[in-house]
Amino acid sequence: MAVGSILLDFLVTKEWRRVRIVQKYGGTSVGSIERIEAVADRVAKTCSAGHQCVVVVSAMGHATDELVQLARGIDPVPEPREMDALLSTGEQVSAALLAMALHKRGWPGRSFTGWQAGIVTEQVHGSARIEDVKTEALRKSLDAGEIPVVTGFQGISGETVTTLGRGGSDTTAVAVAAALHADLCEIYTDVDGVYTTDPRVVANARKLEQISYDEMLEMANLGAQVLHPRAVENAKQFGVNLVVRSSFSNEEGTLVAESAGYEQHEVVTGIAFEREVARIAVLGIPRAQHGLATVFGYLAQRGVNVDVIVQSLVQAETVDVSFTVKEDDTQRTLRVLEELRGQLSYREIVAEQGLAKVSIVGAGMISNPGVAARMFSVLADGEISIKMVSTSEIKVSCIVESQELDRAVQQLHGAFLTENLGESFTQTTSSVAKHAY
Repeated sequence: MAVGSILLDFLVTKEWRRVRIVQKYGGTSVGSIERIEAVADRVAKTCSAGHQCVVVVSAMGHATDELVQLARGIDPVPEPREMDALLSTGEQVSAALLAMALHKRGWPGRSFTGWQAGIVTEQVHGSARIEDVKTEALRKSLDAGEIPVVTGFQGISGETVTTLGRGGSDTTAVAVAAALHADLCEIYTDVDGVYTTDPRVVANARKLEQISYDEMLEMANLGAQVLHPRAVENAKQFGVNLVVRSSFSNEEGTLVAESAGYEQHEVVTGIAFEREVARIAVLGIPRAQHGLATVFGYLAQRGVNVDVIVQSLVQAETVDVSFTVKEDDTQRTLRVLEELRGQLSYREIVAEQGLAKVSIVGAGMISNPGVAARMFSVLADGEISIKMVSTSEIKVSCIVESQELDRAVQQLHGAFLTENLGESFTQTTSSVAKHAY
């Protein structure tokens, strides 16, 4: 089923009615005046077809990076409240310019900041979560025949501006779509959909027509940068029809929905990866002191996001634990752990940088044993050493050397995402089992 048929279903199988659509445009889509003009043309075309449209925009191009550099020119560690106040201005520029472009075309665009649009968040700076969307202002604007243009990435807590973190405009769009009971939420970006992996790494990666919420959530969490994980999480929770497509072409995009059954003949749906990973090992933690709970509880309190965790029992009295963090968080993590040295009396800390994570994702893995074995075999055949492993029902992740990442992705894509996947997977897993016995 082509993605465009979602709208056709509303128009053909039901009596015609106005469809409400939320369209989100990323930084590259509004990166220049010419591109903002092109976005205005696309929005105007949607409205000309008789549909209601709410637009969510990111900051232009690299505007957020430039604002971060300005702040760090004043203070290497800027005050969080003022940092949010500064960064929220980037989206205001995009929203106002797009509203102007719509007015020039005869359409009454109206820009809204996050707080004007009723986006209420928790009191956290830099990575706030949306708690509510008070839709009165947006509904009033739609009822007046206007096109609301909402700043993504931001909200308000009390009287304080907050930001949602990188990629937060996706989350804004889905939250607005859910609150307004929109029929469709389109995420416009610089790619024309969700691919089996990054086409810049694997030239023959193919675009998926559909992908399930669960698979997309795993892909996003594991490094695929097409959608923000919180946006997918919210879309799943509220049943938002989500489509990823390009703002630079009219190609059909990828539908993210509850089920992608027609894809399930493929055991693996996609390959995700993340660069710049570090492994931290804490050796000789006394078991009697609830060491693991203390370590990870303290890291969480200090805002350190931990990923893959592996524990090993070395002696009856002590354990070793290894975990991964983003490479940028290495020094902060080491400082936090050093603060615990007196309390836990662990033996030593070892840090290793220059690592990466590669993951295979697919709902079909649930009913197909041997997927992890096949992944390990493919990497072993390529002489790619595995540092750590993490699994769930629909994914297997391996930590590898950074310089081996691209080759690992290419070999795994070749092994799992070929034309005759079902046959090749059966043959290769049988081969693994044969050698095992």
